[in-house]
Amino acid sequence: MPCVISSPSTDCGKTTLSLLISCWAFSKGIKIQTFKVGPDYLDQQQLSSIGQPICRNLDIFLSGEQWVQEYFLKYSAKYQFSLIEGAMGLFDGLGSTSYSSTANIAKLLKIPIIFIVNARGQVASLLPLIKGFRHFDNKLLFKGVIFNNVNSNRHKKLIEEVFEGEDIEILGFLPSDPQISLKKANLGLVSPIDNDKKLDINYFANYAEKNLNLVSLIKYLESPYKKLLNIQNDQEFKLDKNKPVAIAEDKIFHFQYPDTKEFLNEIGIPLLPWSIFNNEEIPRDASSLIIPGGFPEKYAYQISNSEKSLISLRKFREKGFIYAECGGMMILGESIKDEKGKNYKMSGILPFNSKKSKLSVGYRYIRGIQDSLIIKKNQLIRGHEFHYWEIERSLSKFDLKNSKYKNELLTPWEIKSWNTEYKSEGFSDKKLHASWVHLHLPSCPEAASNFIDALTVNLSQDS
Repeated sequence: MPCVISSPSTDCGKTTLSLLISCWAFSKGIKIQTFKVGPDYLDQQQLSSIGQPICRNLDIFLSGEQWVQEYFLKYSAKYQFSLIEGAMGLFDGLGSTSYSSTANIAKLLKIPIIFIVNARGQVASLLPLIKGFRHFDNKLLFKGVIFNNVNSNRHKKLIEEVFEGEDIEILGFLPSDPQISLKKANLGLVSPIDNDKKLDINYFANYAEKNLNLVSLIKYLESPYKKLLNIQNDQEFKLDKNKPVAIAEDKIFHFQYPDTKEFLNEIGIPLLPWSIFNNEEIPRDASSLIIPGGFPEKYAYQISNSEKSLISLRKFREKGFIYAECGGMMILGESIKDEKGKNYKMSGILPFNSKKSKLSVGYRYIRGIQDSLIIKKNQLIRGHEFHYWEIERSLSKFDLKNSKYKNELLTPWEIKSWNTEYKSEGFSDKKLHASWVHLHLPSCPEAASNFIDALTVNLSQDS
């Protein structure tokens, strides 16, 4: 069976270890299907950037247990080897619980855990640390441990002495090395799309060969034997295949699950790429537009000077359906104040300005306030947030007493996180939905059905 790579906390080296194994396999001509626990875009992009199959997300909160099981089996069965990279600490899940945690995934899929631990400044203390995690939940199976930041033979030998006689296999000691350090930014790892320095696959592969017990480790990468041909979608959609959907995808906007495009393709909706970074017009054939999350604040100057794209977006607002998540919503406002405090003009479609704020991250329970194109009144779905920005209404242009939007723009839903109260969020009207919240449409039948109806049925009535 494949393993899940986990750790006591974040920043212990899970992504680095996953990349080391993947690069080593790539150097040997071996394909590995990787997965990432949780609603993570950046680690997923790292693992998808080295010539291996696209990394897939596994998230019980967003998708449910059955979908996660079937999705894992469907994609892991395509290759002989697979692995899962965990998230945060082993038991960290929704709020103060272990629901939707790495441990939850490991138990659901009945797969063992390979632990990676930061050993800097520790020797004897490592044993009670690992024993505590191993014995906290006897339904979990720990098969091996890898120690990070072990920078001398003496440190290595002392750790080996501490674990002598313990029934857990030591699978490697990783010395510190700036050439395998991954560059970080405020939301986590720097996306390979934004990183000018490409990952050196050969260096990672050689480092792995030298410092990991790959002969033992490979036996924990074998994909499960059970195979599923497909995750069946029992929904029937009324489709107009002559109405393509444009998707913003470039250096600015790339926070999207690969499953979403695959889902739309599988049900027969044509997709067209659109790049604001390259100052492109929205394709003329597009009837609808998806703007996913990304880093518009980093590229606010480029966006404000992409006049062709912004004019095209304003014109599209009059005829097509726009679905925007997080960073995608930010360019629909009047302006973005970048990290240096300078304001840049955006499309001006929605009544707000964007500015930096405190981190807003985590799962969200969502309840529909009224019928809209993504959610119906009292419908319950789930999503997540991941941003450092906030919006403030621009009363100078959109005064509530005088604005032509006062009877058109509505709030589609209210959202809450763990142990908080519901609050209204987002913008919608008959042709627009914009929100901070990211959805996973393929595993959310309610939102998917509403979304497809918005792209097809509602728009066909206007044509």
